Amino acid sequence: MAKLKYTLRNDILFKMLFVKYPDLLKRLIAELLRISYDSIKQFEITNTEMPPEVIGSKFCKLDINMTVNDQRVNLEIQVDNEGDFAERSLFNWAREYSTALPEGEDYSILPRTIIIGIVYFKMFKCREFHSEFQALEVTRHTQLTDKLNIHLFELPKLPKAVSADKGLELWLSLFKAKTEEELEKIEACVTNMNVSSYAVHTNR
Repeated sequence: MAKLKYTLRNDILFKMLFVKYPDLLKRLIAELLRISYDSIKQFEITNTEMPPEVIGSKFCKLDINMTVNDQRVNLEIQVDNEGDFAERSLFNWAREYSTALPEGEDYSILPRTIIIGIVYFKMFKCREFHSEFQALEVTRHTQLTDKLNIHLFELPKLPKAVSADKGLELWLSLFKAKTEEELEKIEACVTNMNVSSYAVHTNR
């Protein structure tokens, strides 16, 4: 079983790939946020630059900032559990949210800000690999605002068997893959999925 020399968990490869192929990133974001690809009418990567000092750096941390349908979206992948990713996610949200307000403007125009973290470790004592957080009142669960939204995806909790009819799991499996065999299984699922979609389309 041949191990991959590079994986999508590598910060630099992760950012280079999705900056070069923004449509791939758009499809990934649609799956992560569980919205349809066609519903995304406005999509822009706002930090496409790759600072020269991080190339070759073992400890660089790169994220991707986007505007998606007038919402601010930040996507980051984290391999090592440093024990503070929850706080890091909230800090990133606060930074993105607070810097969106032009001086002198009303707070009501602040955009919905979404933080997405894909992590290669377990964070919560639950079976679900996806956790979504909002600002809610602790007793009534009344939403304070919809402008705080954090999605965390725990790769170790993904099902071992890759299913062709689950696009989100397929995408996340790409980030989790460590061997060529795993990539081949994902490729086979995608091929089967495309064949099935074609069959449904042609039989209409």
